[in-house]
Amino acid sequence: MPRRNGWIPLNSLANIISYFFIVYIMLISMYTLLIFCLSFVGLLQHRLKEKFATPLEIRKAKITPPVSILVPAHNEEKSIAASIKSLLNLEYGEFEVVVINDGSKDKTLDVMKEEFQLREIRQDSNHQIPTQKVNAVYRSRTCKNLIVIDKQNGGKADSLNTGINICSYPLFCCIDADSILEKHSLLRIAYPYMEAYSTVVATGGLVRALNGCTVKDGQVQTVKLSKKLIVNFQVLEYFRSFLSGRMGFSALNCLLIISGAFGLFKKQVVIEAGGYRHDTVGEDMELVVRLHHMLRKQKKNYSIQFIPDPVCWTEAPEDIGTLGRQRNRWQRGLGDSLLFHIEMLGNPRYGTVGMVSMPYFFFIEFISPIVEYVGYAFFILGIAFGTVDVRAGLLFFFLTVILGVLMSLISLLMEEITFDRYNRIRDLLRLIAAAVIENFGYRQYITFVRTKGLYDYIRGNKSWGVMKRAGIS
Repeated sequence: MPRRNGWIPLNSLANIISYFFIVYIMLISMYTLLIFCLSFVGLLQHRLKEKFATPLEIRKAKITPPVSILVPAHNEEKSIAASIKSLLNLEYGEFEVVVINDGSKDKTLDVMKEEFQLREIRQDSNHQIPTQKVNAVYRSRTCKNLIVIDKQNGGKADSLNTGINICSYPLFCCIDADSILEKHSLLRIAYPYMEAYSTVVATGGLVRALNGCTVKDGQVQTVKLSKKLIVNFQVLEYFRSFLSGRMGFSALNCLLIISGAFGLFKKQVVIEAGGYRHDTVGEDMELVVRLHHMLRKQKKNYSIQFIPDPVCWTEAPEDIGTLGRQRNRWQRGLGDSLLFHIEMLGNPRYGTVGMVSMPYFFFIEFISPIVEYVGYAFFILGIAFGTVDVRAGLLFFFLTVILGVLMSLISLLMEEITFDRYNRIRDLLRLIAAAVIENFGYRQYITFVRTKGLYDYIRGNKSWGVMKRAGIS
């Protein structure tokens, strides 16, 4: 390479940088495709196993462990009644629903009092995890397995810890108040505990976008896509994240995320780990990473699993502002989860967690928004000033678009082969179109808000942000 006075010429340096971005995108592609392949094999194995473990067979076995369903609620007056009715109608053996009213300023508590005829009871808490003050505990006169806790506001993590302190059973399932579980979801997410209770410490289920679906009596009656393109982009993201990502990490026992919208945990192990942390906006992921950290240090034989067919339906953001605040918060929560446990990154002592999933989430999920965003800016400016080969810029953009479309189409194919929920031709065509369109504007916007989330994380921003929701009727 020609040099002048020891300096690399500007054009040559720019081309070196440009090919760094291209190689980075190619490495991401290879890593992601490997995880997708593992996910696909895992899905096929799960579907084969499922033939011998139908919900009816599971119920007949009469070995379902009792479960406490914890529902944190803050200003959920629009959807709380429908959510509770959905949970009370679940097909399961012994379970209780524990709703934690986290200092709501609307009529959330009043709605529950009227709808479920609540009466105040004395309920002792073991207070193994410190929480905000509990004002009162109620039990329903009409539904004996419904308990409502009214407490001072302390956030979602504090609400879950309060529920853990007061709930009765050895397993607890956390679910968002604006979500709906399918009737057999609890049976399916609990099945791994029936197979290997001593080793399974947590299981997570599949989350789908409720927008566009028909809901009646607290259950999804008809599955349809939303008419809003922004929601359909998120449907594809759910496919990529859950079916094509978490399934692969679960197969290697290095799953780092169980959605806060739907997860089942062994209570005593969570108490041993200290419960949910208050100093993060990503308390769901942080807890799972901490469980891995603790149990790997203790050299315990354990598993944390993703189960793809227990379905939880939840409202996806329908406006760009709410979506941006959500993804900003997710990025900050990811930063906490990784940096609180940075000791595991690249550390072979922590097995596949340290060598597979931690590097993936750090270098691809956490860092990649900056690399991609800087890459766009670099190529645009470089081409404009003539310092970057136009072909390199086009190759970078081509690779990012092709990778995005390919990942979405593979995920959609996996969904159709295994579950086929969106079985109308019209919906499939709209999803295929969305897989292409999302790469021209939507993806760049998500990259921007994730980059801003990283900036806000460095600044120490811990705010949750206002999440607009239509509510479940």
